[in-house]
Amino acid sequence: MASARLDVLGPTTLTVSGSAVPLPPLTLRLLLRLVAAEGGSVPLPELYRDVWGEPPDGRLARGQRTQVHQRVHELRRVLGPAEADPEGAIRTETIVDHDERHGPVPVPAYRLLLGPRELDVLEFEAAVRQAGRTAPATAAALLRRALPLWRGRPLPEAATAPFAVHLVRRLHALHELARRDLLRLENELGHPERALPVAESLAAEFPDDPAVAASMLGLRERIRARHGNEVLRRDFSGLRVSVVVKRGDLFDEQDANLVAGFTDTFDTCTDGDVVISSGSVQGQLLERVLGGDRAELDQMLRRGLRGVAPVARESVRDKPLGKRARYPIGTVVALAPPGRRAFAVAYSRQGNDLVASSTPDQLRHSLDQLWASVAAHGLLRPVAAPLVGAGLARIHGLAPEGIVMMLVDSFVRACRVAVVAPELRIVVLPAVLDRMRLLDVVRFVEALDECGAGPA
Repeated sequence: MASARLDVLGPTTLTVSGSAVPLPPLTLRLLLRLVAAEGGSVPLPELYRDVWGEPPDGRLARGQRTQVHQRVHELRRVLGPAEADPEGAIRTETIVDHDERHGPVPVPAYRLLLGPRELDVLEFEAAVRQAGRTAPATAAALLRRALPLWRGRPLPEAATAPFAVHLVRRLHALHELARRDLLRLENELGHPERALPVAESLAAEFPDDPAVAASMLGLRERIRARHGNEVLRRDFSGLRVSVVVKRGDLFDEQDANLVAGFTDTFDTCTDGDVVISSGSVQGQLLERVLGGDRAELDQMLRRGLRGVAPVARESVRDKPLGKRARYPIGTVVALAPPGRRAFAVAYSRQGNDLVASSTPDQLRHSLDQLWASVAAHGLLRPVAAPLVGAGLARIHGLAPEGIVMMLVDSFVRACRVAVVAPELRIVVLPAVLDRMRLLDVVRFVEALDECGAGPA
């Protein structure tokens, strides 16, 4: 097998035994002239005219013929043997030329013998041709293998030369055909994610093609439909975790552990919506997960708080309603309702007037403690979190998108130390999502990923 590899579907690259070999401009142009012959032989006089230009008197002198011989010899030395001929990648042949004065004259000609594994043009053409006569899934695989060979304008160092125009035009047409065929195949095979980049490539090249534009829009709609209510997904491959923002109902995430924000008193009474609102996340946790069994929830909380010392106790006079023991902000209790875990995190302080309040610093500290508890008790299941702090206990100076960013940032930072969960889902109510500046969140998550998501 030859050790040389010539790639011309983009800036010309000659690789020999794994190392790039630079060629002088005239030698490179001569090589491209042989490539443009597409396996045919090129007479020496034609090679000279196409590479060096027309001789002053229209006839080649001995020195000019020698220049061609020297460049061919240089290429033979660099290219070495070929699959088609172990003797060398460039074969010398003799053709008969008709001279006006001397009649038939034997003239040397040169033919390039590189095969598909040695020349990307041939590999590209062979794959596209084979794709046209095989089964759809096999054809798609062939085209996916062929298209990355295309690195840009083919034969760019000689693309405007008359000898290269035909080949360049044909390769462009073949490239377009391959992409349109792959787009159709991936669509039919039910792979819109694979088809969309192909459609986008065609749309950029043919912006006025209505069929391509319609195909691209249709693919985007199919992909969005697959994601359901997801509005953002980012896979941090270096950490093997994902972050999802979706619209919907937190308690519909049946396969995920839940996060519920509590106050520092861990109140649970929803009677009359006085101490705790029945519409809050902790109120819905009581009703929808524990079937309204407040005694069961209080028992779980007491067990989880046994090792945590209260920081203060209110008097009956100062706080006539609700619980009176106060626990540190950031206290997390891992609850174990049937089928999942729920993490009760105290991120706000409940005033004696029963109004809850928190700050960005308190929320950040609480989230750091939350992820440590999820890592310890979450059994490596996905975790679903609401916009903690976006409800009645509003955090001054922090908009909903700011809460999302803090959730994502704290989760990713925690995962750099140890895996917390394979996926964080931030579930946002539709009414809140509609007024959220989601583009700010997208930019933040992208920047966070670009900064590096590997272990700290």
